[in-house]
Amino acid sequence: MEEKSLRITGADTSFFNKITSTLSKILIPTKIGINGMFITIKRNNLLKAYENYTKDNENYNKEELEKKYETAYTAYLENLDKYVMDSIYKKVKNNTASEFEKNALSKYYEITSLKEKEYMDYKYRKQKYLLELDAENVKDNSKEKVIQRYNNFYISKMDSLYKSILKNYSIKLADNTNIYDSSKEWIYVKIFYTLEEYIQNILSLKIKDDQNNELKEILADYERYQTFTVGKLDTRDNIEKNMILLGISRKLFTHSIPLIVAEQCYEKLLNDARMLVQDTKIATKREKAYALLINLIEDYNVKLLSTKVYWENLKDRERFKKFWDKYKEISNIKEIDFIEYIKQKEVLFIKNDIKNIENAKTDYSKLIKYYKRKLVDYGAIRELKNSYTTYGKFTGIIKKVAKANVA
Repeated sequence: MEEKSLRITGADTSFFNKITSTLSKILIPTKIGINGMFITIKRNNLLKAYENYTKDNENYNKEELEKKYETAYTAYLENLDKYVMDSIYKKVKNNTASEFEKNALSKYYEITSLKEKEYMDYKYRKQKYLLELDAENVKDNSKEKVIQRYNNFYISKMDSLYKSILKNYSIKLADNTNIYDSSKEWIYVKIFYTLEEYIQNILSLKIKDDQNNELKEILADYERYQTFTVGKLDTRDNIEKNMILLGISRKLFTHSIPLIVAEQCYEKLLNDARMLVQDTKIATKREKAYALLINLIEDYNVKLLSTKVYWENLKDRERFKKFWDKYKEISNIKEIDFIEYIKQKEVLFIKNDIKNIENAKTDYSKLIKYYKRKLVDYGAIRELKNSYTTYGKFTGIIKKVAKANVA
């Protein structure tokens, strides 16, 4: 009897499990529909509150409008979060989710895993993720007028979130008490990754909607960046791409990535480029790496150091001042003799960079040797050939050996 009872119980359990699973699959679309309806309501409330808050109207209390906007934004995010947990999670659990939904849930858990160890990063990235999720929904299922209204809010809010994310990374990079990761390599990676994300997802929208040409100053850099979005990138390509991203950031994120942090990022790229020149064995690839290093040195001096007001070391300031005066002097011959301008500019950059790296912790002896060979080729320094005499131990034969020295 006991054995028979167990068999029946087991069969019943299996039967009810199947019914429950089937009912879940039937009810999930209804649940999604309800969630979708709530999201639409909250989104409309948000857009109305945002438009009232950003509208120029002296008859309304700005603080009250801001409070209503923040309340509507919070309610909207809560419904999006509920949608992920109630709808996408259940669809993945019941094996009825699309690839997009599976990836969305995977990314959701990836972001929530930051909560304990990197709360500020989690706080901003979760908001960004939920907005991106609904932006796709709006784009695919809404009328053009609604899409335009949403984009106005979306661009403004995402601008704010990206600035907050970058500011958080900047604080960590500038923190000299951070002993658990002295190299801070991961922070550099996150800064460049976040800048690229912004340019791909937000700046592209802003450029498309830029009717007053407010972004014309960065269009050339944006077009240069786009050439690095196709195909596989090698180390040199990645350094150049990050150089362009950093250049754009000096115009878009001057407060979120302050000068002291941007300087550290440039120095990181300079070190990477120097090591690439030093370690590359194939002559043609080495010349390309060298050309990149020269461009990076110019970018660093023109876009960053020339705008630097406060210098901790007065000797560094005086040395840069002499360098900058010489650079401007050389720039005057650009229209007269372009080839001579390129030559003199390279000589200036090489001599200045030798001073920067000759006492560095990293061994740049091979790069300095390469630099000096370039200076000899340009006629900026002379190659002296000395000779010395060696005597054969047993034969007494005298050998004259020539040794080339670079002055």
